[in-house]
Amino acid sequence: MSREVVYGRNPVRELIAAGRRRVHEVWALPELRDAPWLAPARPRPASRAELGRACGTSDHQGVVAFCDPYPYVEARDALAEGGVLVALDGAQDPRNLGAVARVCDAGGARGMVMTRRGSPGVTPAVCKTSAGAVEHILVSRVENLASFLHDAKGPARWVVGADSADGRDYREIPWSSDTIIVLGAEGAGLRPRVRSACDELVRIPMRGRVDSLNLSVAAGILVYEALRGI
Repeated sequence: MSREVVYGRNPVRELIAAGRRRVHEVWALPELRDAPWLAPARPRPASRAELGRACGTSDHQGVVAFCDPYPYVEARDALAEGGVLVALDGAQDPRNLGAVARVCDAGGARGMVMTRRGSPGVTPAVCKTSAGAVEHILVSRVENLASFLHDAKGPARWVVGADSADGRDYREIPWSSDTIIVLGAEGAGLRPRVRSACDELVRIPMRGRVDSLNLSVAAGILVYEALRGI
């Protein structure tokens, strides 16, 4: 089986704590080897240069783990778990994906769904930006997001898409704890077929001069609203 790299203190700590994928080896700066959260992994001492070469960046914070590939979950299994899901339509920036994953974990969403094509998936950069949150949520990849949404919605689960132009105020709709929140790529928004698959379109009112929010900020507002009172 191929191995993947996870780097950064929070991502490696959560990788070890979650226990969802096998950790083959950990490298760390000598001064970190006895850290309580890292000591059980028996890290191999490594220099900053070695760590940088291993993960391809200097942003490793002194620790790199080599582990099994990310354990994606089948979309039907994620639906069976229940709870709020965040579906991403065309989001490509790893920093945005990681930040949305962090919102999902913090806000209590079950996980997120993304397309196989046009999305990088859970990369080392996504793990780093998520601060390890990807190790605790469900992440699914689908071939066609519009088809997934059509198949997923029903009496107990509805699909709410974010649309800054035509949507209703997000505070005016009756949210459900089994909602699928659909967010488009920054600038592009929802594609027509994905948009038509939504039961409801909502917008986040803007009071300033900037007419849009960062993807993860929008996700945070809607996730917390969907789960408010739960």
